[in-house]
Amino acid sequence: MLAAELTPVDWLVLLQHELLLFASLFFLLGTLDELAIDALYLVGRVRGRIRTPRIDRSAVEGRAIAGPAAAIIPAWHEDDVIGATMRHLLDAWPQAQLRLYVGCYANDPATIGAATRAARGQSRVRIVVHSARGPTTKADCMNRLYRAIEEDERREGMRFRMVVIHDAEDMVDPAALPLLDAGLAKAEMLQLPVLPMRQRRSRWVSGHYIDEFAEAHAKAMVVRDWLRAGFPSAGVGCAVSRERLALLDVQSGGSGPFDASSLTEDYELGLKIAETGGATKFVRVRGEDGRLIATRAFFPRTLETAVRQKTRWVCGIALQGWDRMGWSGRPLDGWMRLRDRRGPLSALVLFVAYVLVFLTGGLAIAHQLGLARAPVVTPATKALLIANAASLGWRAACRALFTAREYGPREGMRAVLRIPLSNIIAIMAARRAVAQYVFSLLGGTLRWDKTEHREHPAVSQEMLA
Repeated sequence: MLAAELTPVDWLVLLQHELLLFASLFFLLGTLDELAIDALYLVGRVRGRIRTPRIDRSAVEGRAIAGPAAAIIPAWHEDDVIGATMRHLLDAWPQAQLRLYVGCYANDPATIGAATRAARGQSRVRIVVHSARGPTTKADCMNRLYRAIEEDERREGMRFRMVVIHDAEDMVDPAALPLLDAGLAKAEMLQLPVLPMRQRRSRWVSGHYIDEFAEAHAKAMVVRDWLRAGFPSAGVGCAVSRERLALLDVQSGGSGPFDASSLTEDYELGLKIAETGGATKFVRVRGEDGRLIATRAFFPRTLETAVRQKTRWVCGIALQGWDRMGWSGRPLDGWMRLRDRRGPLSALVLFVAYVLVFLTGGLAIAHQLGLARAPVVTPATKALLIANAASLGWRAACRALFTAREYGPREGMRAVLRIPLSNIIAIMAARRAVAQYVFSLLGGTLRWDKTEHREHPAVSQEMLA
């Protein structure tokens, strides 16, 4: 048929066919990638290489640690939660050798005041006020805390053994500090799982974090650790040896162990340590009560705040990471970085898929009305559609299984229903991340676009599901 003979509806049929091929092929590539991780996970489980040990909490909680430890918390406009976080951390970790450093900004008096009130009567707390006008970046605030640690070491003639990184809204596990302290004998960076907490007022938006972390921190991160591939820090529940931080500081030319120009310094931290020969370990352990030893927190519960948070992740990991971290010489690490950076492409494919849903529906109606020819589905296209449908079913089952294991069968069922919302958030975040990245390429300064936190799980029991 000549192009001149095609009607506008015919052009839509052709467009639908091309978009269908594009989406199907890239979905298939993503499927093969995920199936490879699934297969490795199953092999590791069968061979006993991947397992979650259990410990007696009563024998671990409150146990003395092998040397001085510093916990650091950078804070900007966190006056609603920083006090609860500090009090809970100090109660959960009563070890005398622990010292808590909280970083604030001079132009954020509310956070300074809340942190100061929580520190009253606590000799183990240091409030560090950054002279720079906030917000700079989270990494810049952490570098200021690192300098405060150095100052205390020089003044007191001592040396910390490790530094534990947390966010201002985290609820730590009482068994976590002794567990990290023991693990430091085998690795220079240790990462605990992160468990978002259910929120009664946001079963869908905050709930999609439950699904993603339950699967990622029970499968993908575990596989990376088993394969000894470099894996990123989550930025919370992460312990780094003091000597390794000193080495990173030297390698940066004295500008600090955390890169202040990065939006996702936590992601880069783990990879940098692995690149320079440091041993890393993902520490997944349960107590005898079955509860995972992990960092718990409330995650964003509105669509806007979830998109903002994920925008930072996509921009920092997928776009900035490409420029800043490059590609490792090891094929295994290269594969893992490709997985980390596929966010924008995945969002594009998902967007095309949703466009196809509406376009195909419209063309089906047009065909019934005699306004359009029936679309031609070739055997190859049909095979792709069947493979992708099977993949979707498998992925939904996996997500439901991992979510149900940590949060119960009801959340497992909701995990399947939350998949479309998770996809929509990913699409919106990717679009915003590309815009931010282009802004940075044109000379713009990227600042700490942090998530606002209003409640802390240790005191906001009415929010719990």
